[in-house]
Amino acid sequence: MDDYRRRASRRLPRMIWSYVEGGADDLITLRDNREAFRRWKLRPRVLAGTATCGLATTVAGEQVSLPVLLAPTGLAGLANWRGDVAAARAAERCGTRYILSTASSWTIEEVAEATGHDHFFQLYPRSGPLTRSLLERAWDSGNRVMFLTVDAPVVGNRVAERKTGMGRPPVLTPARVTDVAWHPRWLYDVLRHRRVSGRNLVAAGGFRAAIDSVDIQTRELMQSTLAWGDVAWIRELWPGKLFVKGILDARDAQRALQLGLDGVVVSNHGGRQLDGARASLDCLPEVVEAVGSQMEVLLDGGVRRGTDVIKALALGARAVLVGRPYLYGLAVDGEAGVANVLDIFRQELERALILLGVSEVGDLGPDCLVRR
Repeated sequence: MDDYRRRASRRLPRMIWSYVEGGADDLITLRDNREAFRRWKLRPRVLAGTATCGLATTVAGEQVSLPVLLAPTGLAGLANWRGDVAAARAAERCGTRYILSTASSWTIEEVAEATGHDHFFQLYPRSGPLTRSLLERAWDSGNRVMFLTVDAPVVGNRVAERKTGMGRPPVLTPARVTDVAWHPRWLYDVLRHRRVSGRNLVAAGGFRAAIDSVDIQTRELMQSTLAWGDVAWIRELWPGKLFVKGILDARDAQRALQLGLDGVVVSNHGGRQLDGARASLDCLPEVVEAVGSQMEVLLDGGVRRGTDVIKALALGARAVLVGRPYLYGLAVDGEAGVANVLDIFRQELERALILLGVSEVGDLGPDCLVRR
C-alpha cells in the first residue's frame, strides 16, 4: 500500500494530492487512526490445521467475499477521470461493494449502468427537496442501501488544502500552474473528460462546475443545524437498509438504533473533520458493546493492512471501509489499480488468518488480540 501511496503522490499535482491525503488542523486524529491499530497485538494459536480461509460476510444483507468495502470519497475523478465507475467495477471484480458519494464524479445513473450489481449510496442527512430527489434517484437506479454521513455539518479545517490552493475557490499561482504542467497526463484527462465536478449536483464538468457542485453540497446538504430529526425524516422515506457513518460515541449509536436504523459506521472521517477526536478503532469496542447484537457495526479509518482488518473484525466490526488506499490505486492505474489494492488486502488477510490459526473471519473475536 505504501508503494501505491508513493506512486500516487507522483502522479497527482500537489494541490490534488493534498486533497486526497490531507486531514484537519495538526493531523493528530489522522495519525492516531494508524497508531490505534498498533496498540493491539495478535494472539496466534499454532497447529490449527487451517488449509483454507473464509473471508465472506454479509453487509446490509448483501453477500461479499471480502470484508473490505470502498468508502464514499467525493470528487474521485480528481484522482483518475474514470473515478467512481472504475472503483465500482473493481469492487465487483473483487466480490465487494462500492459506496457512491453524493459528490461523485459520475452520476448515480451512470455508475448503475456501468456495473452489474447494486452498490450503495452515501448522502448527507438534511431534509429537503434535494435530498428527496437524490433518494428517489438512488432507489430508481437499484441502490438498496443508504449511508448517511453525520460527522460533517461543516467542513473541517484542512489547512494543507488551502496552503496548496485547494480552497473554495481554488487559488492558482504561477508555481501551482507550473506544478500542474509537470503532470501533463493528468491535465490532459481533466481537460478532455471533465470529470472533476460533483455530477449528481451539477450537469456540467470542469473546474467551474466543480466549484458550483461543492457550493451546492455545502449550502444544501452540509449544515450545522443537522439533527436527528433529519435522520428520522430520511428513515421514513427510505425503504431500504439505512446506516449512519461518523459515529464515535455509544450513545449516538443507541440513538440510531432507536430510530430503526440498520447499522452504524464507526468513523472520524479519516481525520478530516474534528482534529483531536478519538481514533475510530479506539471507539469500536464500546459501540459494539452498546448495539452490536442488534445492528451491524462497520469501521472506517486508518485501515492499511490485512492485519488491520483482522483487528477491526476481532473487536466486533462486520467489515471495514477504506478510502485513501483505493484512491492511491485509482490514481496509479484506474480500475486495475483499485482491484489490485483490494487483492493486496485479500492476500494479506488470508495469510494472516492462517498464521493466526483462524479459518473464518466470523470466528475472530477479542480472544485473538492483546492490548499493548
